[in-house]
Amino acid sequence: MHEVCRSAGNAHWILPRRCSPRTVPRSGPSRRLRGLWPPGGSARRGRGSARPHARCPRGAAMMTPPLSAAIVFALLLLAPLALAGLALVNAGLGRSRSAAQSLLGSLAIMAAAFIAFAGVGACFAGPDGALSFNLAGKSWNWLGTAPVLLLHLARSPIESQLGVLFECLAAALVSIIPWGAGADRLRLAAGWAIAALMGALGFPVLAHWVWGAGWIGQLGANFGLGAGFLDPAGGATVHVLGGAGALAVVWIAGPRRGKFPKEGLATAMPAHNATFVLAGCMIAVVGWLAFNCAGALLWLHADLNGLVITALNTLLAAAGALGATLVVTWIRFGKPDASLCANGWLAGLVTSSASAALIPPAAALFTGVVMGIATPLLVEFLELALSIDDPAGAISVHFAGGLWGVFVAGVFAPQKGQLLAQLAGMAAVVGVFLPTVYFAFKLLDRFIPLRVDPDGERIGMDLHELGGGAYPEFVIHRDESYR
Repeated sequence: MHEVCRSAGNAHWILPRRCSPRTVPRSGPSRRLRGLWPPGGSARRGRGSARPHARCPRGAAMMTPPLSAAIVFALLLLAPLALAGLALVNAGLGRSRSAAQSLLGSLAIMAAAFIAFAGVGACFAGPDGALSFNLAGKSWNWLGTAPVLLLHLARSPIESQLGVLFECLAAALVSIIPWGAGADRLRLAAGWAIAALMGALGFPVLAHWVWGAGWIGQLGANFGLGAGFLDPAGGATVHVLGGAGALAVVWIAGPRRGKFPKEGLATAMPAHNATFVLAGCMIAVVGWLAFNCAGALLWLHADLNGLVITALNTLLAAAGALGATLVVTWIRFGKPDASLCANGWLAGLVTSSASAALIPPAAALFTGVVMGIATPLLVEFLELALSIDDPAGAISVHFAGGLWGVFVAGVFAPQKGQLLAQLAGMAAVVGVFLPTVYFAFKLLDRFIPLRVDPDGERIGMDLHELGGGAYPEFVIHRDESYR
């Protein structure tokens, strides 16, 4: 079987007919990073050995371990563009008097997440799971136990080092999502604390469950549910978790001042810089392509053919979502809405995180269209029906988009029981991490208040926290005057 079988035949639609879709089980101790080792290889690894595939058909686009590692490393050098794109989108969707604080906060959050994950989180995310227990005759692996401060990394094989780099960037992506939801009122100190908490504890635990041979990934081996929970680029591991953090932030911090008056409808607070927003979308797609393709290599054992399909599916999902959102907003408002179209584009990218490496191109386009239709409706529903003030649309884009992508990956999977594995994983992520993140942020709010004081919100986060505005030479709106 060729490498793109992804150890479980979950992408058999692009395989030659001679490839069996169930040659190799995916779950188990050798699950982590098998994509860097050749089929049938028995190269010595620091964390187990790769299981053999069946013989690859002649002419298949195989990759040697050095080539595979080099491609992953090159992709991960491009992955920070996803962070840069989201930072621009968050800044553009907020008010002009908070633009500089938003961008500085994004940069500081990335730094805090990097340090927290490297210092503490990586030891929990690794595949060496000593913290496990037996239930119903099955072993359930809950937590990694690697050394702190990455003390073991220099002696680890290249695939382990690349896995840590991937997860370090993913930890920053998780942490930046709640920052956009709390725009115009979330303090810098609170953003740093949230990033440290997510990078050190929240994300690493879930990453171990999914990518580190944890119990969610063992659903296939333990209960015969397909290949176990599949989430190659973090649809649930990154975006649903980040969306849960965004939901917790808006619940705890509350809406922006004047957003929901006592009488009448919600006050419209449009994005102050649509150029930032749209440019951020264009930058983010490069980072998403890198994340999705690197995840396909690291966690799904993809070959060159699989990478091409993954990249194509990423673009199709984003394009379908943008087109659908454009049509929906055109019909509803008489003209396309730039901010909502940007949210639709990002929602398509988020959907592709879990599904791009696992579904055919036609399905990727379909999933993007569905998410593009749903995104503006979800944004409106959350604001008007539930009085949730989410300036960046993070809940609709990341939380809902991540869940949809994980579900779609199960719907189009060829192996029996994969949809049940995806549903079980979704239930575990939402059921465990949504309340956990909420109560953790609520406790954090007692020591480091999330929301700025009323005077600070009135004059703007730039002046209050940085001492100067992003646009000091003019005032755009009358209500933004600090005099």
